[in-house]
Amino acid sequence: MEPLSFLNLVALPVLFGLVGFIEPCSIGSTLVVLKQIEQRSARQQITQTLVFAITRALFIGTAGLLAAALGSMFLGLQKAAWLVLGVFYVALGVLYLRGKSGALMRSVGPRLSSLRGVRGSVMLGLLFGLNIPACAAPLLLALLAAAAAGSASGATLVGGFVSLAVFGLALSLPLVVAVFFASARRGLNWLAAQSGRVPLWTGALLILLGAWSIWFGLFVTLEK
Repeated sequence: MEPLSFLNLVALPVLFGLVGFIEPCSIGSTLVVLKQIEQRSARQQITQTLVFAITRALFIGTAGLLAAALGSMFLGLQKAAWLVLGVFYVALGVLYLRGKSGALMRSVGPRLSSLRGVRGSVMLGLLFGLNIPACAAPLLLALLAAAAAGSASGATLVGGFVSLAVFGLALSLPLVVAVFFASARRGLNWLAAQSGRVPLWTGALLILLGAWSIWFGLFVTLEK
């Protein structure tokens, strides 16, 4: 297999990442991140969003490296990740529907107070880095094809990391761009606030997104 081209390393990952931003399995992560940075100072919102995006990109890049190294074995790991994120979204949705969303302000595993900062952005980046949306299938399949052909060389491994890391960065890019503008930050704060004021639609949306992710993990098969 020839070395991955600029098209596969940068252009397509950016395109797929921007498309992935609006996919169902990604919308839930955006809602959670918005809630975390709600009403923070402009500097804190920018810093935490950048940390989240970079952490997520590096984690997804590592997944690309594993995909190139493990080949088809990686698909089992990715399907498990879709299930994990699906269960997480459903659990959040149930809390909102039951009027227990205040519990999120107290604990999500560790105390949320300790997560509302750079540390929290890192942890969210790792968590949502587990979720590689379906639009990245062409990138994954290209890496799996390289591994199946026995060409998981150093160049292929590096290419796997770079292409998926660029994809992961583009996956958060609209949020990163938005947080740099005051008017957009006000809009993001307003959107985050609505989840608390109208918990019914937020809970229902998260449950639907979780069900979709669980279904995807159980029944969708990526074919090489």
